[in-house]
Amino acid sequence: MSGRHHKSSHKIDTTFLSLTGQDLWGNLNADLDSLSLAERSNIVDLDRQLHGYWGLGRNFILGWCATATTIELLVVPHYTVAEYALASNNKDTEISQSSLEAADFVMGLLSHKRQLDTRQMGNAAKLLGVAPAVINLRQPLTHLESEIRIIEKLVTRYGVSYVQNRAVALFDIVGFSLLSPFEQMTQLNSLSYSLNAAHNKMLDRKLNVNFARSSTGDGFYIWNRDLGVSANTNLYHLMHLVLADNAIARSKAHGRTVPLLRAAFHLGSCYEFHQAEGLNPTVFSDIVGDVTIELARMVEHALPGQVLVGDFNARLPGEKENTVIELDAIAFVDYAQINLSQLNGLVLSGEEIESIKCYLTGEPSDDGLFSIRKLCIEDKHGLNHMVFNAKINIYRRHAEPILLGIEDRVLRGNDLAMTTASLIMPDINP
Repeated sequence: MSGRHHKSSHKIDTTFLSLTGQDLWGNLNADLDSLSLAERSNIVDLDRQLHGYWGLGRNFILGWCATATTIELLVVPHYTVAEYALASNNKDTEISQSSLEAADFVMGLLSHKRQLDTRQMGNAAKLLGVAPAVINLRQPLTHLESEIRIIEKLVTRYGVSYVQNRAVALFDIVGFSLLSPFEQMTQLNSLSYSLNAAHNKMLDRKLNVNFARSSTGDGFYIWNRDLGVSANTNLYHLMHLVLADNAIARSKAHGRTVPLLRAAFHLGSCYEFHQAEGLNPTVFSDIVGDVTIELARMVEHALPGQVLVGDFNARLPGEKENTVIELDAIAFVDYAQINLSQLNGLVLSGEEIESIKCYLTGEPSDDGLFSIRKLCIEDKHGLNHMVFNAKINIYRRHAEPILLGIEDRVLRGNDLAMTTASLIMPDINP
């Protein structure tokens, strides 16, 4: 493929220049405010030219490199990127060494920032067999950090990103397909309000969740655009607050206006991309990957009101720079419990939170402690997915506690037993 420019008469989408409050990609408003009118015009023209090379979604822009008066782009057809991704994930397949190197390089590009230096751009173009596309700017770049961040976001919007370990939560409305269209709309709106209300309470406690959501039709995937241990635990706590707000709303609701939920939380790999809306990529991103597939399989067999946590083991950026923490699901929930005190004092339905306890359930042992038990979910394809049953107890001053999730004894088949034909519970030590 050559670096030929694809002309387009589309109406330039400058939504990103007029956002107020919390930006959809993070707080870029300060960056935009720091640019002069001429510099903003330069960015808008750059966006127009990026759109041309995007070709209505035919191509992905994998990288960019700034020279004195131009920007070079690494533009590759979307189907070529798909071939590289498949080659990288199926290394047992017999392919050439050069193709394997290209596949690994592309996956590396998708996992990191898109800005390249001149040497990296040359090597990338040679390895992928493409000529860099050249954009002539109205004026030279200032190379200020704010300008670089904006360009990075713009380029990412016209491509796809790969994240090895992203935390994602899934909320699913029980019995959604049996509701009338009006009830479906009302319950989705109620869940959306709970998401917004919980997010707002997190921000009040200065616990930032760079929150994103994607509809499943009968619920939402939610994730934190930020990565790392803190970002993932904050998302886990956000899930708690969403479920708590929903539980309070259900206790006050009349009719079928508030949904009965089941939820799942998991860490895994995914691709993040911007779908086309009309002739432009949306400002909203979407995700798909192993983590969303696992969550769908988990929640499909979850009981009403149940909260499941996937069995994962992830290497995550730590609190300090250049540090990595390795956590499995059990250690992650223990880690999340440590900083739950930050939510103490938060008000739910007019009452302050005294404390929150989150844990994975199991059976009592002779020493008075509890084991942690894995559950095995068999999906429609005959594949097994290992999960944990989670409980969240929220204790409030002068009010009844909010108890989320279901107890382990419900799964063991005693007098409170529910039908759990889809849940197989082998004798597996954690």
